[in-house]
Amino acid sequence: MAKRFMDSVQEAQSQVTAISPSDLVAAWRDDPDMLVIDVRDERDIADTGIMPGAVPISLGTLGYKGDDSLPEKFWDKRLIEHKKKPIVITCLMGSMASLGAKQLQDMGYEDVRYVEGGTLGWKEAGYEVAVFSAE
Repeated sequence: MAKRFMDSVQEAQSQVTAISPSDLVAAWRDDPDMLVIDVRDERDIADTGIMPGAVPISLGTLGYKGDDSLPEKFWDKRLIEHKKKPIVITCLMGSMASLGAKQLQDMGYEDVRYVEGGTLGWKEAGYEVAVFSAE
């Protein structure tokens, strides 16, 4: 039987840790160096906004931008510098975020979580989003 998108999501969510929006706010306040990544494409982020302080790194590029065995020109230094530091992944609803978190965890990143409910869960919890402009 073919593996579908939601099969992969359920597998990822069973293997990585979720964090609620309110717990993320507290953790981020305690550790402002925490890296929060939105893995949606920039045009999608522009439609719904981004968590203030989060950085866009699309799911399709996460693997090579976080792989320090590749030439440095492919890296995103923010990712490389957080291999042993807290990283939280988000997307619109949490599905893609869990896939991204699992990918980084599989790559040896030590403290990776995903936002339960994604940016929609963030908004539903009463937190603001920042306007994002895809360039």
